[in-house]
Amino acid sequence: MPNADPEVPGTASESSAAPTEIVVVGVVAVAVGVILRFASRSPLWLDEALTVNISALPFSDMVEALRHDGHPPFFYAILHVWMQLFGEGDFAVRALSGVFGLLALPLAWVAGRRRGGSLLGWISVAVVALSPFAIRYSDEARMYSLVMLLVLAGYLLVDDIVRAGKDGLGRLVGLTAVTAALLYTHYWSLWLLSALGLVLVWTVWKPSSPQARTISLKVIAAIAVGGALFLPWLPTMLYQAANTGTPWAAATRPTAALGFTLQDFGSGLYSDAVFVLMLVCIAIVLGVFGRATSTRTIELDMRTRPQVRMEALIAAVAFAIGSGVTFITNSAFATRYTAIIFPLVALLVAAGLSRFTGRVIRFAVVAGTCGCLCVGGLWFAMEVRSQSAEAARVILENSRESDLVVFCPDQLGPSGNRALGDNLEQVVYPTFDSPEFVDWVDYGNRNAQSDPVAFANRVLSEAGPSRAIFVVWNPAYKTFEGQCEKLIATLGAGRPAVDLLVAGGGEYFEHESVTWYPVTTAPE
Repeated sequence: MPNADPEVPGTASESSAAPTEIVVVGVVAVAVGVILRFASRSPLWLDEALTVNISALPFSDMVEALRHDGHPPFFYAILHVWMQLFGEGDFAVRALSGVFGLLALPLAWVAGRRRGGSLLGWISVAVVALSPFAIRYSDEARMYSLVMLLVLAGYLLVDDIVRAGKDGLGRLVGLTAVTAALLYTHYWSLWLLSALGLVLVWTVWKPSSPQARTISLKVIAAIAVGGALFLPWLPTMLYQAANTGTPWAAATRPTAALGFTLQDFGSGLYSDAVFVLMLVCIAIVLGVFGRATSTRTIELDMRTRPQVRMEALIAAVAFAIGSGVTFITNSAFATRYTAIIFPLVALLVAAGLSRFTGRVIRFAVVAGTCGCLCVGGLWFAMEVRSQSAEAARVILENSRESDLVVFCPDQLGPSGNRALGDNLEQVVYPTFDSPEFVDWVDYGNRNAQSDPVAFANRVLSEAGPSRAIFVVWNPAYKTFEGQCEKLIATLGAGRPAVDLLVAGGGEYFEHESVTWYPVTTAPE
């Protein structure tokens, strides 16, 4: 990272061995983390199912589909090839992210070793291995595990070039490739690269030596070339920014976004383990400011410690830019976007745990923190993310081949269609299109202009008296306020209704109800 620092007093060198008990914690953490990265048996939820459906398209059609989805193409292209080799089953499509998560673990170990010897290397890999955040996105068919892997690879390349002076062409080309790959994987990478660029510009303006200025200019040039490789996709990104957005949620204040992010890193956003959130925050503070003065005392140096100073600065600036831009532009914030800074934050947490110098105390703190992290990881591994399989079961138990299924809103369609297969005709509200995709272009305006009564009458007309109707619905989706309820009421005025399934909001991340409208005449 910029501004190479001398070895921090009191920290181990790269060649020194970690205490046996810390190595044992690291090995156990890695073993458990590997298992948890492939443990989920939940049905795919909306984002995963939609990602798989887009990735299954031919490359020529994938680009157009992504224009209406809002993401760059790199992960989708990799998943497309992966599915050609290993199939489209739930385990298969998630396993790609699991592989990326596994590849990140040795890189996390190397990153920690460089900042604090083998001791910090083992603590770092333990934190990454058991983090609920890393586990979730290593076991989800989305791009965030790839983002974390690329950030770690880029971090080590920059560290080689800036701190170790290894500025040969090979590493500069590697940094260019990682920069381009990050931009083609997730747009929040712009904020991480912007933060790094600001720090590099500062080192050019205020260099510690002429050599430091030259090296920083080389890194800036490598990143700029990587950015230039992104230019062919820029028109698509601008179209997405102007037409898709994030209509599924309201903007989040940066301070609230920070709290959500730290909770998700430590215990999982959908759990209530405030205690683990506190542990993570304390560890970060100790990592950035802490200095052990004895085996029983750690003091805080408000100038920050040089060991992970630049890592903390870049993570903070990247988060500030990203959360600030989303708030100002009234866009939604999701903690998964902060995958761009997770590896740096994990290193800060590990550095904080390493501040404890007494062997017994340090072992207790490291093992205890890893145990708390593991609880969140287990929770994510066992979580049933979508109720779609249960909804499909009750529909198939009560349906005939000619019946009609309606998803309200369309966001329930991709996962519902995946669970149902092609057994029944399926349409989505409000477009009456097939359920494999969600068109996010002008989404909020389109939904606001929709007429649930007219849609219900069309459903009744299409079904006729001899086809049953099943509505899979949830009234809580933003931009659909009251519409699914009105659809249900209108259908109920024309036919008697039977509630087959009630939404399990406390049990499922993506939950839904199923209402059945049986046939009004006996089939011929």
